[in-house]
Amino acid sequence: MEPRKIKAEFPEKLAELFQPHQYKVLYGGRDGCKSWSIARALLILGTQKPMRILCARETMDSIRESVHQLLSDQIVNLGLEDFYSVLQSEVRGANGTEFVFAGLRKQTVSSIKSYEAIDICWIEEASVVSRRSLTILLPTIRKPGSEIWFSLNPDLETDAVYQDFIINPPQGAFVCKISYHDNNWLSEESKQKIATLKERDYDTFHHVYEGATRSTVEGAIYKAEIQRAETEGQIRAVPYDGMRPVDTFWDLGYADRVAIWGAQRTPFEIKVLRYFEGDHQAIDYYLREIQTWGYVLGTCYLPWDGGTKQLGTGRSIEELMRAKGFKVQVNRQTNVADGINAVRTIFPQLYFDAGLCSDGLGYLRRYQWGPVTALGVARREPLHDDASHPADALRTLAMGIKEPTGPKPQQKQRPALASAWS
Repeated sequence: MEPRKIKAEFPEKLAELFQPHQYKVLYGGRDGCKSWSIARALLILGTQKPMRILCARETMDSIRESVHQLLSDQIVNLGLEDFYSVLQSEVRGANGTEFVFAGLRKQTVSSIKSYEAIDICWIEEASVVSRRSLTILLPTIRKPGSEIWFSLNPDLETDAVYQDFIINPPQGAFVCKISYHDNNWLSEESKQKIATLKERDYDTFHHVYEGATRSTVEGAIYKAEIQRAETEGQIRAVPYDGMRPVDTFWDLGYADRVAIWGAQRTPFEIKVLRYFEGDHQAIDYYLREIQTWGYVLGTCYLPWDGGTKQLGTGRSIEELMRAKGFKVQVNRQTNVADGINAVRTIFPQLYFDAGLCSDGLGYLRRYQWGPVTALGVARREPLHDDASHPADALRTLAMGIKEPTGPKPQQKQRPALASAWS
């Protein structure tokens, strides 16, 4: 099939998208044509020769959360309806080009191997991609001549992609900051919104439209604590003391997400050595993981529901873990506010390993209060999102330290919970 000629418009500074680079990074503020331009470029490249293109993002629970619709729209805009077939979960070209879609957070070293033959991997909304996901993905995209493209509106300066591909880009990478200034197709409505925000809230305008980073998200619950920790040198390389056990502190997601912090306690500080998370895995998966860390393991601290018997197994997570030979302590049930206050109380004692805890710290920077009500009243309940699980696991740490170590008072048996644990 002969390559077809396609007439398409792009911001002038993005001509380099059509030149070979192992890494291509488009970043900047809103209305900068980043995603629109990448979708167009990939669709055009896909007409020139057969390609396999992975469109990824950190979290993708359904195809609606992908760039599938954006690609569909650009196929129409470019007049390529006769070339591309838009299917429910993929896009196929007449020459064999294929667009596939995936979420990175649920990938493992084994599952990611199915993408070894990818020609181009496009990671959208890359500001929230975890270091764990990068560690798993980058070695997999290794086909000769393959490329990885990132598009992002920068969020936190400490985010993995921002640090590794914008602050310290690999040699030969194409890194381009692009914003609404470069968008020749900006609508009058957008221009008015930008001008209004710039006048009313310059800091927010600078972040949203100019692509400036920030230390924590707006309304971050632990904003003051994290800023103080940075100032006091509490986020750095933290050595493991082989003479002390490492306790693990858990948030249990059951059929959802699990978050674990590993920490050592000394009389004057708490050394937080590692953070780990996983999705939709049996309890054995996490127990095997913590055994690979190379630490002398101490107690596994669980939230209150770790002692509740699960439907399907008739056993609690606590019982399953004890049966595997682990020492376990289940915290008593407390309200969220008490847990947050407990974390704030111990924060001056926390020393986080900057490398092995980077993903967990990123979530703590994003842990925030819920949005205001329709009447403008501020909520005092945390927003339940990806940041909730690591924050809840840190509450397990704070409450576990406060818990008495003696026998617990008798509690009424709680009803069994549905579970995917095995």
